[in-house]
Amino acid sequence: MDNFNKKSSPWKLGIFYYNKDDKRLFPPKRLGLGWTVNFANPLSVIAFLLILVIIISIGNWLKK
Repeated sequence: MDNFNKKSSPWKLGIFYYNKDDKRLFPPKRLGLGWTVNFANPLSVIAFLLILVIIISIGNWLKK
């Protein structure tokens, strides 16, 4: 495993990853499988919001 994911300092409130030195958009989660958002990277926040808007739009479209 890499050193970025093992440090406890970039984790805010234990669940939000914020590390300006890490350039990855979606680094691995601290625990478990999957990825999380690097909130220090503006592109990852934009990508996260775009994915969220797409999911909400599809949900609203399927309701009709």
